[in-house]
Amino acid sequence: MSAKHDARLVRCPECGELVDRREFLRRAVTATAAAGCLVHTAQAAASEAKPKKTGESLVRELYRSLTKEQREILVLPWDDPRRHKVAPNWEIVDLPISDVLNKDQQRLVQEIIRSITSEDGFERFMRQMKDDWGGLGRYTCAIFGDPERGKFEWELTGRHVTMRCDGDSVPGKAFGGPLVYGHAPQFNEKPGHPGNVFWYQAVRANQVFQMLDGKQRAKALLPKAPPETAVQLRAPDAPRPGIPVAELSDDQKALVREVIHDILLPYRESDRREALAIIEAGGGLDALHIAFYKQGDIGNDGIWDIWRIEGPTAVFHFRGAPHIHAYINIALRQETKS
Repeated sequence: MSAKHDARLVRCPECGELVDRREFLRRAVTATAAAGCLVHTAQAAASEAKPKKTGESLVRELYRSLTKEQREILVLPWDDPRRHKVAPNWEIVDLPISDVLNKDQQRLVQEIIRSITSEDGFERFMRQMKDDWGGLGRYTCAIFGDPERGKFEWELTGRHVTMRCDGDSVPGKAFGGPLVYGHAPQFNEKPGHPGNVFWYQAVRANQVFQMLDGKQRAKALLPKAPPETAVQLRAPDAPRPGIPVAELSDDQKALVREVIHDILLPYRESDRREALAIIEAGGGLDALHIAFYKQGDIGNDGIWDIWRIEGPTAVFHFRGAPHIHAYINIALRQETKS
């Protein structure tokens, strides 16, 4: 072997064998790649094994981080009447999040929202809050009760949003109480609601109307909608507007079911499951009515901007004129205010 060739020999640290540099580099690259795969696999496994924080655990984390002064503003008694209020635009406390919480606490609030919504829903709510009020910092939040010692509920309110996280402190009530959502890229929206992140729900509901025959449409289409905040649950035998879903064909019923799924889609899976179970316990699809309203038909195009699904355990009210305000109330029974 020549001296020139000997200069290119390297002793392999793994086995002690003399190999040329090309072979040494090949083995080194292979070993590094394998080690990288193992590290990546280990990191992925650790990530999968590490449980994601729930909204409830994040609320407790936020609660523990609050100073005495912050608690005086944001922590309210469980029986405070503000926990029961339903409105499309209101402030649950006097100061917005950006004025009360530091940057780390504001990030915690954003993570609470992320944890109680779906991935798609989180993006929709973030865009809506930015469009409608300049972002999350202008919204208000409060914690009712004590998250570390008993029943509690975190609530976010502001323009076109009421969002809740209650840790199942209110038995038989999905989401911990009524929800509000909406969007107004323009105050007076045009037909088709361009840019509105929630208009897709009305598109789906109007597909149900298109499937109805003439007699069914006569029952389902009404002249004037009830007040938008009239989402209280009524007795099982109370009259309800629109056509009973029980009178629809199987394919029409299937589409109503899909509409309900679409309405719930922005929220986390566990809350969606609870909501659907409560609707089922109240008689399922056959206990619901669906109504569409001529009132507020933007563009007079027969694509109904206002519609409603109601049953003994659920009310979905969608007011799409002049822009979207929408409400969800799902419960086995009404919680008393005492």
